[in-house]
Amino acid sequence: MKISTKGRYALRLMLDLAINNTGEYIPIKRIAERQEISEKYLEQIITQISRAGFVRSVRGSQGGYQLANPPEDYTVGMIVRLLEGELSPVILSDEAGNYEEADRHVTADVWQEIKDAIDQVVDNITLAELVRRYHEKGNCEYFI
Repeated sequence: MKISTKGRYALRLMLDLAINNTGEYIPIKRIAERQEISEKYLEQIITQISRAGFVRSVRGSQGGYQLANPPEDYTVGMIVRLLEGELSPVILSDEAGNYEEADRHVTADVWQEIKDAIDQVVDNITLAELVRRYHEKGNCEYFI
């Protein structure tokens, strides 16, 4: 399993909004400059994030984006899954959620344990925790 640039950039975008959360709306151009990511690419990502209700937006010269909720309300898992889908090393069930074929294989338990371990990590790290780590490291560059 690999997290795509879209998933990684979504997390960076949300972290940027959390770190720079002053109550003002932040233009995507400023985020793109800070993160050294194409503005056009971030616009595609922010569209998905916005549709999910993770951010609020305002159009116009004073417009931009801000988190819709406090950083404590967002986990790494929520953000990455929004762009990537389920975080699993292999497909464990069919689209209907049937595990019948997977249950026949002893290795299915191993894949499930790996998925559970990944979920345990990403679902227990919030944006607030990442902001804390950012400040703890002395406002270092936080490229992922």
